[in-house]
Amino acid sequence: MRTFCKHAGGTIHYEVLGDGPPLFLHHGMTQSLERWHLDGYVDALKDRFQLILLDARGHGQSEKFYEPSAYGLDNYVADVLAILDELKLQQVRYWGFSLGAGVGFALANRAPERVCAFILGGGHPYARTLSAEQRPDGSDADAFARIFMQRLGVDLSSIPATHLERLMNNDFRALAAAQQDRPSQEGALAKMSMPCLIYAGESDPLYAEAEQSASAINHASFISLAGLDHTATFRESGRILPRALAFLETTVNG
Repeated sequence: MRTFCKHAGGTIHYEVLGDGPPLFLHHGMTQSLERWHLDGYVDALKDRFQLILLDARGHGQSEKFYEPSAYGLDNYVADVLAILDELKLQQVRYWGFSLGAGVGFALANRAPERVCAFILGGGHPYARTLSAEQRPDGSDADAFARIFMQRLGVDLSSIPATHLERLMNNDFRALAAAQQDRPSQEGALAKMSMPCLIYAGESDPLYAEAEQSASAINHASFISLAGLDHTATFRESGRILPRALAFLETTVNG
């Protein structure tokens, strides 16, 4: 089922499929819910879980905003909660990557009771400040993509053609509005008493902060993925899915 959730913050596109305990999937910046399909996550998960996937605001088929005030972690979290409320789901497992991981930490800070387990990849809860050079205005798609990926330590030439085509189909003016400084969500770490799995590629510039956040969460596990940069960590799903599935099964079967 694909539909739209309309609430005070805008119109958000989402999909529900599969059967089993609910698992919310939140993609990274410049991605969409289609990437969970393309990179094999949906096929691996749909027979064991009811999957709830969204296009984050400014992405995919969700509403595009061009004012920075429309973005920020509070708005992203509000979108997640609005979908959960529309589906009458009091609690879910949550898997977020990159932007989705940042939203996950913010969700844990604001509404930890709505999540019974977290998988968070390629992200961290600590404050982020972007320089003027890291804030292209989106008028030049090629420049935006190059600067954005450079910040993540990724060369555009290393991205497979299919994935690069999807990247370049974004509304870069909307993404430019979404590129903001990010306030710390470090307060969430003490609230994360639920099972947590944190992971990152060893070549990801965010690796150290991701590992640090895992060490600050009681009973959290951290997985290091050798040889993978930020984008490859998501794209090479076979490296994380077996361990993520094993982790998720413990949250079902205890």
